[in-house]
Amino acid sequence: MAQSPKLFIYDLDGVITDTAEFHYLAWKKLADELGIPIDRHFNEQLKGINRMDSLDRILGQATSPIDFSEQEKIGLATRKNGYYLELIEAINPNYILPGIGDFLEANKQSGIKIALGSASKNAARILDKLELTGYFDYIVNAAEITKGKPDPETFTAAADALNIPYSDCVGIEDAAAGVEAVNRAGMFSVGVGDDAHLSHADYLVGNTQELEFQKILDEFEKNRKQS
Repeated sequence: MAQSPKLFIYDLDGVITDTAEFHYLAWKKLADELGIPIDRHFNEQLKGINRMDSLDRILGQATSPIDFSEQEKIGLATRKNGYYLELIEAINPNYILPGIGDFLEANKQSGIKIALGSASKNAARILDKLELTGYFDYIVNAAEITKGKPDPETFTAAADALNIPYSDCVGIEDAAAGVEAVNRAGMFSVGVGDDAHLSHADYLVGNTQELEFQKILDEFEKNRKQS
């Protein structure tokens, strides 16, 4: 008998929408204020990791060491988030990545549950602006996650909340840390991006337009038979 997954867990950035540019511009503004040079190439390191870890990496780029207290660092991260919130006011359904609307609809029609597992503390707000909130059975609260990706907690929290075994879950990610988190959770990982960064995914597509719901169900079943 075919074994279907019981839960799909989606990352937000790079899978449903792409707010990476807004994150970059907000971090760049903060870094400029601190006199720290960062560019788009460096920004690749920040994808998929949480706000405080991102700040630590940026501070590590300073030409001479900057010593901030934990409270000061929280203040800096909050300032960056303020810049980011100003930028995302522009987001609307046109920012949904190609193919994702149809994919979510197929997921919903299948009866398989849907969760969002994002490191973003603004995830619920962005889903609202994209008008996609109604698709989701559960949204992981990033503020309650103590260990960010590549730790599996973001994904296991979604499965635990819906009482679904990890082996019955599919995680869709565009970041190497995210795919690692899905794998460490014992879930079936779908990578969106290039093989150079995501070769550890159980199944890989080049972009969101290549995501086919039935194909992933078939790959999940094949994988479970082999394991």
